[in-house]
Amino acid sequence: MLTEPSGVVLRDVTLRDGLQLTGKTLPVERKVEIVRRLLALGVPALEIGSMARPDLVPPMANTMDLVAALTPEELERCWVWVATPRHVAKAAAAGVRNFQYCFSVSDSHNQANIGRATEDSMAVMPEAVRLAHEVGGAIQLCLATSFTCPFEGPVDPERVLEIANDPRTEGATDIVLADTLGQAHPAQVAALISAVRDRTPQRRIVFHGHDTWGMGVANTLAAIAAGAGMVDGSLGGLGGCPFAPGASGNTSSEDILFATRPDWFAPPTLAALVELTEGLLADLGEPNRSRAAEGARSKAAAFEWVIG
Repeated sequence: MLTEPSGVVLRDVTLRDGLQLTGKTLPVERKVEIVRRLLALGVPALEIGSMARPDLVPPMANTMDLVAALTPEELERCWVWVATPRHVAKAAAAGVRNFQYCFSVSDSHNQANIGRATEDSMAVMPEAVRLAHEVGGAIQLCLATSFTCPFEGPVDPERVLEIANDPRTEGATDIVLADTLGQAHPAQVAALISAVRDRTPQRRIVFHGHDTWGMGVANTLAAIAAGAGMVDGSLGGLGGCPFAPGASGNTSSEDILFATRPDWFAPPTLAALVELTEGLLADLGEPNRSRAAEGARSKAAAFEWVIG
């Protein structure tokens, strides 16, 4: 799975974070098609859905139907967002083996997003870890609002480190640092990831960025340089958190790939991704925010990455 020369894995989160703000539920068959096309193109990992309440996040309502439609081999490369041990148990019973256990560094956002205090989410994480491990699964510690909170403003990096070092988070294979609002800048991203790398238990570091302020790719590259082993993106820059005022789309998967050039990514791969993205966004009525996709459709025909 780690096909990139640097060992960095792109995880495409279109089917979870990408769809959250659209208000539209894609049919299961369409989601299966997207999963299989992305995996066939070489995308190493996907986030395919969420256990969030369907009345609050309708686009996630058919996540378990999607899981049921995928093979165990496909699910080995797929992650599902969870926020409680009950979520883990239900997803595990359906066949999920990769769980992203998420809560917010800031209490205000955790209350808005999950309906409980950050401390309450941490208190039950050992049970979530136990349930994941019982089925031979992997579980990530995902920290939303690692940089800024829409209600409280800047987040103290020491609070992130405190949570990362809390014994109740042991057993997580990875730690996800989320720039939920896309307000971070490259030096800030590099500093936090370096601190987590040097001052917390050894886990793969994942950077989840948004492009609200145009820093998505720059922040992703800064994260990789500082030691991140996985980075998140979504097709066409689709996405955002419905419980974070001011949030906008994720960093575009196409833009990240064009910048990082993993060895499985070539001009025909970009062309296939752009065509997949354009079809999806047309179905959703959403704009394409990918600059690489825009470049690929330019008239600079002498450049091998241009589709024409």
